[in-house]
Amino acid sequence: MRLELRLAGEGGQGLITAGIILAEACAEYTDLNVVQTQSYGPESRGGASRADVIISSHEIDYPQVKKPDVLIVLAQEACDKYLPTVKDGGTVIIDTTYVKPVPEAQSQRVKVIEFPVSAKARELGREIVANIVALGLLVETTGIVPKDAVIAAILDRVPKGTEELNKQAFAAGVEAAKAL
Repeated sequence: MRLELRLAGEGGQGLITAGIILAEACAEYTDLNVVQTQSYGPESRGGASRADVIISSHEIDYPQVKKPDVLIVLAQEACDKYLPTVKDGGTVIIDTTYVKPVPEAQSQRVKVIEFPVSAKARELGREIVANIVALGLLVETTGIVPKDAVIAAILDRVPKGTEELNKQAFAAGVEAAKAL
């Protein structure tokens, strides 16, 4: 088993943090191997950013994602750039708050999950937790990592005083995935 994931958007959306949380959940709470890498533009906010995570039951000898099995996109530029790289039959999770629907030809090639991730985070009180809502969607959709492991990793990583909000955001993503 090998699962390649890409979380992409703009700087400031917290996708690198979400990638780190996912990798830590795998590394610390499962027997799976994991590699996490990241890339971001020179701007700290607003520039392109992405986190890549490879999860495998075998040794990971090449730590770069080429054809993601799962892509999360929270910004239009990320969707335009990375959607063509998703494996045929892969899954794309789209934040419909900021990303227009996937073109018809692409939606026939990949499974598309559309959800207003950032709007849901705003509804919870702060858009900054959109990354954790997206992480909940990802974890419930893939089932690759136990939810309690991800919650433990979230609580280890998020700023003190935001633990309850982040737990609510993760639960909102999980529930959204179940409903979709």
